[in-house]
Amino acid sequence: MSSIFDCGDEAQLLAGMRHARQAISRGELIVLPTDTVYGVGADAFSPAAVQRLLEAKGRGRNQPPPVLVGSKETLYALAETVPEPVQRLVEAFWPGGLTIVLPAQPSLVWDLGDTQGTVAVRMPEGRVALELLAETGPLAVSSANLTGMAAAVSAYDAEQMLGDSVAVYLADGMSRDGVASTIVDATPLVARTADAEPGRIRILRDGAVTRERLEEVLGDLLEPAPEPEAPTPRGGDS
Repeated sequence: MSSIFDCGDEAQLLAGMRHARQAISRGELIVLPTDTVYGVGADAFSPAAVQRLLEAKGRGRNQPPPVLVGSKETLYALAETVPEPVQRLVEAFWPGGLTIVLPAQPSLVWDLGDTQGTVAVRMPEGRVALELLAETGPLAVSSANLTGMAAAVSAYDAEQMLGDSVAVYLADGMSRDGVASTIVDATPLVARTADAEPGRIRILRDGAVTRERLEEVLGDLLEPAPEPEAPTPRGGDS
């Protein structure tokens, strides 16, 4: 049976963090608050735990979860390389609502799903998440909802959807804004051959960090927004 802990109460916070750490070590799932929406998390280095996370959400291996980290430095251990423009993004927006996709470190022993050799990494803001990550290490974390349903903005929303598939729920009020993180793909910056020209960073999902803010940091290194499709004319010749 699942346990819910109110992190606004110091005694429950301490107990909840202890139970969450124990659950992660056993390969179980937890729900934790972040600065965007509530997330469901598992040990990133336990393939069985990651599979349990995907099954709880109703997702396949073709939708691998991002990885949350407790420090900026951890990015360098998870990514094969961190180009200078990505370093600028990290300094500007971490901790915060920006997820960055990079080539994964080949030496890592993990299985997040069909990642095509990449990893999506974010350092969240918020005391509970950061303290937990400092003790557990990187966690595979996806929004705490069933696939196709709205992301949970409270632990109780998450519990209604995920139920006993999650061992521990850490409740810390309502999410601040309920907007998921922005996801950017920085893999084009990493030239795969000696004569290849580096590409530009592209936005995969709009979210908490706006395109305008990204442009302030990246300038022309951010791929332009796609042109809006022309409306289909009604009647007449095609």
